[in-house]
Amino acid sequence: MKKSNHILTFFKGIAMGAADVIPGVSGGTIAFITGIYERLINAIKSINIANIKLLFKGNFKEFWTNIDGAFIAVLLSGIAVSFVSLAKLMTFLIENYPIFIWSFFSGLIVASTIFVARDVKWNIKTLTTFVIFTVIAFFITSPENSPLNSSAEYWYIFLCGAIAICAMILPGISGSFILVLLGQYLFMMKSLAEFDFLIIGIFLCGAGIGIVMFSRVLSWLFKHFKMITLASLAGFMFGSLNKIWPWKETLSTFIDNHGIKQALSQKNILPSAYSEITNADSQLIFAVIFALIGFLLIFAIEFISNKVTKKK
Repeated sequence: MKKSNHILTFFKGIAMGAADVIPGVSGGTIAFITGIYERLINAIKSINIANIKLLFKGNFKEFWTNIDGAFIAVLLSGIAVSFVSLAKLMTFLIENYPIFIWSFFSGLIVASTIFVARDVKWNIKTLTTFVIFTVIAFFITSPENSPLNSSAEYWYIFLCGAIAICAMILPGISGSFILVLLGQYLFMMKSLAEFDFLIIGIFLCGAGIGIVMFSRVLSWLFKHFKMITLASLAGFMFGSLNKIWPWKETLSTFIDNHGIKQALSQKNILPSAYSEITNADSQLIFAVIFALIGFLLIFAIEFISNKVTKKK
């Protein structure tokens, strides 16, 4: 890779990392938009037994070339910079401006759904798949459902890493959004912000194993059932919107590992009902504005990426 390519890849990594920290847009979507998605999947797929044997035999140069090491290293550097720099910000925003931030995420998810759905060749099969996954996602992501596990046992953090990384490389589904569904998003953001290396290390171990295994499954699905796969992703995102509806009534709570009371199960309510229950402003106008900003951001990224690609 030339130096200019390294710089461009680094900034694409920053964009992917920023997307993966935000539960509304996927790093895979950014990779898809910026034209490096297939290269990324192929690089991950190349981390196999044959190439690992080269590493243990001391053939580091051949191993590095086979896995597209320079590309992966530069991209991961950009992703890491985003993770560390944005973790504190996201924790602060969610704790202090929940309506604004969840509205912003909603706009991102709607736009990501449209972005994925427009590549689908719509017919009876794909439309049926979309509807089925929308319904499934709507019920399993209901805010009235308690998270699968609100605690932070090491095995569960490992499992969250393995599952979230699969979503992170899918064009459409956000790994951070999966962490929201698994009840570990805020905990992982705090762990990143506080440099809790034990928790981060366990999460990364799960992510490493998950991404190597899932990249092969994903490659096979896109090769043999691309339209069905895209339609299911679009349906899952669309149906999951009820999880991040900005106005909620808390039904039950729990004390997290930091000794802070957190919502365990909630119910979506209208802005007017939110004002009545909480005696606080629903901030509806600002919520709509932030949702529009999130919506337009996805297409702005695509527009800029297309401009850069044409110039290149």
